[in-house]
Amino acid sequence: MHMAHSPGKYTDFERLRDQAVALRRAGRSLRQIRDELKIYNNDVLNQLVKGEPPPAWTKRPRAKDDLRHRARELRLQGWTYDRIEAELGCSRSSVSLWVRDLPRPERRRTPEEAAAIARKGWEEKLRIRDEERRQVKEEAKRSVGELSARELFLVGVGLYWAEGGKDKPYDRRENVTFVNSDPGMINVFLAWLDLLQVERERLRFTVMIHETADVAGAERYWADLVGADASMFNKTTLKKHNPKTVRKNTGDSYRGCLVIKVLQGADLYRRIEGSWYGIVEAVRETDQPNRT
Repeated sequence: MHMAHSPGKYTDFERLRDQAVALRRAGRSLRQIRDELKIYNNDVLNQLVKGEPPPAWTKRPRAKDDLRHRARELRLQGWTYDRIEAELGCSRSSVSLWVRDLPRPERRRTPEEAAAIARKGWEEKLRIRDEERRQVKEEAKRSVGELSARELFLVGVGLYWAEGGKDKPYDRRENVTFVNSDPGMINVFLAWLDLLQVERERLRFTVMIHETADVAGAERYWADLVGADASMFNKTTLKKHNPKTVRKNTGDSYRGCLVIKVLQGADLYRRIEGSWYGIVEAVRETDQPNRT
């Protein structure tokens, strides 16, 4: 093969080609041939080795093509960059270059993550429900406003008839005894007794509580609530522990029940009973026009 060349460094083209081909066949790369023959014109260099295959070691490794193909497969399966890096042992930059044109996979949550998200959602739902309950209760509370004496009297009668001791035809006692564990109920009942001008000196209190509870703490709690000294309290009644019973009324908030008894309360009891049946009769009269 002959080429036309201008006089100068590369005029002896055939001699240079023989040297370049020999180097090429000896396994030299283009860069090595360039440096050895001092030929820095790429066009001339390519002409010198034209027709000679490059040595195997200069070819791009097939393994990298395989890695790229595998990386794309894994990405399409939803794998993250971190997992692909760890699986193939290649760099983050290579993974990014190979798969960046593929759609971003939807993140798959672990069972633990899914459970945590579900728990968080449920907790938020419970918080919203609690807030709704609180708002309804607060609105109902504000709507009550002030109580008149008559309203308090009627409330007290109904309260006693629901929670207080009642006379039986076979057991005439006519005692006024009220038992409850709710401090709000106790306060309302005491306010009702004040309305009826029942002197506090006529009241006697008894704490009823499970023997495994904080008995002393419960006694202090009820005494502070009703504002009475120890002389107005009878001996605390303890309920025996039954190991077969699974109790739910436990913990710091459990204080048992408080019994309030009115001394010389027969006349008061008769007034309560009569008032209750008066309420019943009034309801019947009110309802009468609506009946067909």
